[in-house]
Formats: sequence, C-alpha cells, structure tokens
Amino acid sequence: MNQDIQTGQAILDLIARHFPATADYPGLVGLTVLVLVMGVSLGLFPLARHYVVGLVHRFVQLSQSNWAAKLMSAGFFRRAAWIVPPLAFYQGLRIVPALPAAVSEFLGRVTLAIIAIVVVRAFSAALKATNAIYTSYPMARNRPINSYLQILNIIAHLFAVIVMIAVLIGQSPWLFVSGLGAAMAIILLVFRDTLLSLVAGIQLTTNNLIQLGDWIEMPQFGADGDVVDISLHAIRVCNWDKTITVIPTHKFLDNAFKNWRGMWEAGGRRIKRAFNVDMSSIRFLTEEEIERFSRFALLHDYMDAKKKELEEHNHKHSSDGRLIANARRLTNVGTLRAYIINYLRQHPKVHQGMTLLVRQLQPTPQGLPIEIYVFSADIGWVNYEGIQADIFDHVLAMVPEFGLNVYQEPSGRDMHALLAGSVAQASVLQDADAMGAMRRKGA
Repeated sequence: MNQDIQTGQAILDLIARHFPATADYPGLVGLTVLVLVMGVSLGLFPLARHYVVGLVHRFVQLSQSNWAAKLMSAGFFRRAAWIVPPLAFYQGLRIVPALPAAVSEFLGRVTLAIIAIVVVRAFSAALKATNAIYTSYPMARNRPINSYLQILNIIAHLFAVIVMIAVLIGQSPWLFVSGLGAAMAIILLVFRDTLLSLVAGIQLTTNNLIQLGDWIEMPQFGADGDVVDISLHAIRVCNWDKTITVIPTHKFLDNAFKNWRGMWEAGGRRIKRAFNVDMSSIRFLTEEEIERFSRFALLHDYMDAKKKELEEHNHKHSSDGRLIANARRLTNVGTLRAYIINYLRQHPKVHQGMTLLVRQLQPTPQGLPIEIYVFSADIGWVNYEGIQADIFDHVLAMVPEFGLNVYQEPSGRDMHALLAGSVAQASVLQDADAMGAMRRKGA
C-alpha cells in the first residue's frame, strides 16, 4: 500500500513538474489519470480478443489438438479474454494519484467482483468443452456426464455469487458459506427440482436405465421415440413424428416407462398378430385332402409323422374308425397351424434363435383367433413392417386351401347384397303367389 502511495505521488510530482498549473488541482489530476487507466484497460480488450485469441485459434487449428479444438468451439478463449480489462484496471488503480482510499477500495472490490464473473463464465465454457470431449468416446452413450457437469456449473456460479457479495462488502466468503446451514431449508425449497433431478440422473446412469439413442415410451407424457439429450433437469425425446417431448429427469423415477433397447441388443423384433378363423369351417380332413397335403413340401414330413402316430394310437385302442368319435383324426385347422410353423421356420427373415410359435387363443364371437408369435431378424421399422406384411399375405392367401374361412364382419357391400337377395326372393314369392291365385281363379 505504501509503495502504491509513493508511486502515485511520484506520478503527481512528475505531472506537476511538467505542468505547474496542475499542482493546485491534485484531485482533477487523479481523476484524469483514472480515466486514462480505464481507457487503456478497455483498449486492451480488442487487442486481446482479436489478436491474442486469433493467434490461439490459429495455433489450435495447426496443432489439431482435440481438447484445444473443443475449448475453442465452446468459446473458452473468447470468454477468458474478458479478464484482461479488469485485471489491467485493477493493477492500474495503484498508480492513480490523489485517489481517496475509500474510492480506490470500492473500485478495487467492484473490479474483483467482475473478475469473479469472468472466471466463472470461462469455467462454464471449460465444462462445456469437457462434455463435448467426453461425448466423443463410445462409453459416453452408456454413461453420460452432462447432468454432473451441470450441477458442478451451478455450484461454481453459486460460489462466484458468494465471492462477489463477500468482496463487495469486505467480508470473508467462508462467513457466507458457514451461514448457508441456516438457509438450508430455503435452499432445499428453491432447488427442489434440481436436487430431485440430480438424484434421478445418478440412478438412471448408475443402473444403466437410459442411454442416448434409446427408444423409450412414456404415454403419460406423450413420448414415443429416441432419447436425444440427457441433462440435469430434463430428458429430451424426439418422437417418430419429429416432435420433441421434454420430460423432467426426476419423472423417470416416479413413472413407468418402456425402453426398447433390449430389442436392439437382442437383434430381433417381435411379431405378435392374430387372424380369426370362422369356426363353422373347422372340420376333419378327408382322405383325399390328407393325400393332397402330403404332397406339400412344408407338410410332407408332418403328414407322414402324424399319420403314423394316429394309426398307432387308433390300433392300440382298437378304435372303430367308422365312427368319428372313436378315432383321432387330422383337422384342417391343426394342419394349417403346422403349415404356418414350418413356413416360418424356413423363412429367411424370421429370427430362428428366438421364440417361434403359432397358437390358438380363446374363441370369441368373431371366430377362433390364430396367433403368430415370432421375431423378425431385421429390427428396422420399415423392414420389420414389410416382413410382417409378407408373412400374413402368404398365410391369409393359404387359409382357403385348407377349407377354412377367415372371419370378417359384414360390410356395407355384404348388407347390400343380402338385401338385394332378400328383395329378389320376396319378388319371386310374390310372383308365385300371384300365379297361384290366377290358377285358382281360372279353375
């Protein structure tokens, strides 16, 4: 401090020696020097911003350093350049002559507060660059750290605010930190969602429940699509219609959601669809049909094995084959199921290492449901829909070959045909009645 006073007095004496008239106005001289210091400090910013930062950017481009490139794209160097004016002004305050101690102390505190703001903004840019670097590694997809960096950024800003207030009022920052305990209830209330989201983010990341790129469904929030961002406060989902749904992170612990990642990892996508068979068309096969189905490539082995099995069973139990109830027989619906199973087993787009079955469901007023439950080998949406459609195109076209009818509720065309038939029948009956009446009258 004494050295600063001596420096200021020396400058004041130097000015008075060259400009004797200023000796009677030391305050005006001090104000003039202060303005000059401020001007020089502000003038250093364009130099630092355009030249120094420009040179750093060129060096980064030549070095091809990933870290330096990410820091540059995050704006770290541009933000760090803002520290030049307050630092220069803070140092320049020491040489301002005839400046009252209170004014000098006040300006110094304001300058330090500005330096704290610049430092925390540069630190925020460094955190952004850190996240960009981390996301370039494959492990970032399973373990995102964006939420942790955000909470660290919040803590840094809170600490910067405490330092600013402490500097402005001339108190130690630790005095405010120790006083936070008394204000903890208010802090918990203000940062309730932030704390809940932090805990939820830790659990989601630790338990590997959600990753970037996962397909999730949360109907209660209208979310059905890919996870595109995981942050501290929210998780963004890009729906299939290209809309964006933003869901608070802590809601993933309060509500159930479906994650389709298992499907992608397994390599198979489920096909689970049924068609209804008219139960009035279900019957036993005739000998001619058994012979014809035995010539089907997909049913040849099945028919031979089934005929042998039924012959042994009926012979063992001495069943009278002339009565239907006394013998086991092949049915058209059972043979259809066997055909579909063999068709699926030789289908190149059906995943043969996963569940494959064709089953009957409980009969309904709309017929007997036959459900196909398999997994496609291609999990892409467009290809999956094509595989599913091809399977049912073939199956529905083959149903009549087995003497079965697919149930379909009557449409307007069916009702029109039925009505037309009824009208025609009524007209025939009316004509017949008229002819009968004429014969009776003639007799």
